[in-house]
Formats: sequence, structure tokens, C-alpha cells
Amino acid sequence: MKQTYGKAEKLKSKILIEQLFTEGQSVSSYPLRLVFIKTSFNEPVTIKTGVSVSKRHFKLAVHRNKIKRLLREAYRLNKNAHFNNLSTQYAFMILYFGKDIPTYKFVERKMNRLFEKFTEHINHN
Repeated sequence: MKQTYGKAEKLKSKILIEQLFTEGQSVSSYPLRLVFIKTSFNEPVTIKTGVSVSKRHFKLAVHRNKIKRLLREAYRLNKNAHFNNLSTQYAFMILYFGKDIPTYKFVERKMNRLFEKFTEHINHN
């Protein structure tokens, strides 16, 4: 798995996003939540990921965009360590529901913990 976050890896399908929130499972590591569902795509990627930040807590788009950039970068750099051995395809949505603008180090630490919880969850079931 490359350390990129290209077009094929981005979750854009409205139908899949809707299905993700109605049927998906989730794990949390405050202030992040990972909603996921096992699925299948036509593309040769194992994970499609989207990020979201609450408009309620961050009224300014500048702040929401900054947090989304931090989330995508932490995902891009850490996905290899956690998802290289996945054989099934998943759709992910990473949600930030904190109230403060985080630093990159904080987001990266919480993202790693979130991925560890996800791995424990899928290995347990």
C-alpha cells in the first residue's frame, strides 16, 4: 500500500456514505470516531475513506478545512502500518467531534489509537 491518498481511495459515493451511516459500525478515540462497513468496490483498493468535521462546532470553513487536512495527512501516513494485511474491502468515514482545533501530533496519536481499536474490533468479530 502506497503512502498516498489518491482519487480511487476517496469515499465519494452518496449511496455508500448513506449505507455507511445506517448499517455501519463504529469505534471511537475521543475526539475521533471511525464509522466503517465491509463492502466491495470495482477499484483495486482495500479502503475508501472520507473525513468530516462538524459545522456546529466550527462555524468557519477555514477551521473545518484545516482539521480535515490534518485528518487526511494523519490517515495517509499511518494507513500502511495498520491496514497492509487487510484482505476485505472497507468504507471508512473519520469524524472529528472535538471542540478545539487540534495539533498534528495530537491528531496522529489519536488516529493511531483509533486504527488499533478498529483492528481489535475486526479481529474480535
